[in-house]
Amino acid sequence: MIRMYLCITVCLLIFSCKRTVDQVQPTQESDLNTPEYAIVIHGGAGTIVRENMTAEKDSSYRAILNLALDTGEKILESGGSSLDAVEATIHIMEDSPLFNAGKGAVFTHDGKNAHDASIMVGSNQMAGASTGTSNVKHPISLARAIMEKSKHVMMAGIGAESFAAEVGLEQVDPKYFYTERRWNSLQRILQKEEADIKFSADDVDKKHGTVGCVALDKSGTITAGTSTGGMTNKRYDRIGDSPVIGAGTFADNATCGVSATGHGEYFIRYTVARDIAAMMEYGDYTLEEASQIIINKKLLEKGGTGGVVALDKNGNISMPFNTAGMYRGWRKPGESYVGIYKEE
Repeated sequence: MIRMYLCITVCLLIFSCKRTVDQVQPTQESDLNTPEYAIVIHGGAGTIVRENMTAEKDSSYRAILNLALDTGEKILESGGSSLDAVEATIHIMEDSPLFNAGKGAVFTHDGKNAHDASIMVGSNQMAGASTGTSNVKHPISLARAIMEKSKHVMMAGIGAESFAAEVGLEQVDPKYFYTERRWNSLQRILQKEEADIKFSADDVDKKHGTVGCVALDKSGTITAGTSTGGMTNKRYDRIGDSPVIGAGTFADNATCGVSATGHGEYFIRYTVARDIAAMMEYGDYTLEEASQIIINKKLLEKGGTGGVVALDKNGNISMPFNTAGMYRGWRKPGESYVGIYKEE
């Protein structure tokens, strides 16, 4: 009799534990409505609020975001690769002085522009990255060339520029990247440093303008890419998360693709992009659940600011951020969205 009661008790405990696990275990989203293709972009996160934005400036940002999405969607719609779509889409944002990438890159403490970029393909998880270049017109293309035409994953500075020249990438005079807006931003920061003035939480010069794109093509391949000018007033050849695979960029066809923007040191420490994919791979979380937990719980608790755009194998999109705003947008067949502010 005692043995029978023990057996019943053990069975009840096992059932109870299993039920508890089942109740808290997130489930994957259905793949029944997977679109033929999908693309999502960001143009940076930070202190982006309506009161600091004129109607003309608001319109300009939305126009470039839509142009970038048009460019990538056209490639995907015609059956092109997600790799081509990501590269071409980021070119549009690198060519715009509105974003902190390419033409609109911020200045270092020494008054120079230093670009970082990375790209990763989810089908084979090949990746390429470059950091600290100042004469390559499209850093995202250099990242792709490193992935496809070298034995390496990351190259830096003069070496990366030499490689870019060898493979025939377009190079420009560093003066090409000068914009008065970014130069004035550096001067304001230097003046505050000189006067020992602390930055406020909503200081416009703290805005993160990194650009990124994640795309899913008709073959089911996910590609993610990120490009940036880094942090205004950075010193000592500082490198942020954008060129770091697993921190600022990650892609895996089995889970998702991620491109990040924000305070890079935090994204590196907590391998944000990979962490989102890992939660889906090992914890069976959905894309939305994983990305929200990492950005609006874990990262926020650690003091990190920023956001990500992410896209999973079923075409689900997530764009969480813990700042006042993030330039962002996405496209699927017959569907479109562009947003800037938190409340959109």
